[in-house]
Amino acid sequence: MKLGDGVEQAIHCVTMLAALPEGGLLSAAALAEFHGVSTSYLLKHLQALSGAGIVTTVPGPRGGYRLAKSASSITLLDIVLAVEGPEPAFRCKEIRQNGPNPLPPDRFTSPCGINAAMLRAERAYRNELGGVSIADLNARMEAGDDGSIVARGCGFFAKHMRRPKANP
Repeated sequence: MKLGDGVEQAIHCVTMLAALPEGGLLSAAALAEFHGVSTSYLLKHLQALSGAGIVTTVPGPRGGYRLAKSASSITLLDIVLAVEGPEPAFRCKEIRQNGPNPLPPDRFTSPCGINAAMLRAERAYRNELGGVSIADLNARMEAGDDGSIVARGCGFFAKHMRRPKANP
């Protein structure tokens, strides 16, 4: 199975947004800069995350992105489905019924064994991704950090984090 680059980018962005201080925002340009990726490509995935209710946007010159819900309630599966869509990776086209001299349709009353095996694998894959939250990832990262990863993030936040203008 091959996932698009956008999945990796989206997961990294969501984990970074989860580390923001309360009320903090990051622009798409800042997220792209931090990860060394194209802003225009990243925007497409941030829009998908927004549409899925994972991130929210604050418009305006001081706007940006932040999580729409808690990091503990966002799973890797949520992000993969937002970016890649809900379709299973394998889609059976019933090619066993094609080719020269095909058997009659009544010979294919049971589901294709290949399709059944692939769908079992898809369920296992989705169950695994659904069991890992963004909070879990950040906790594992922090547990293994000697302080350099957190320092890098804090330094970047100090330079790029935005706060929306307070309402009068």
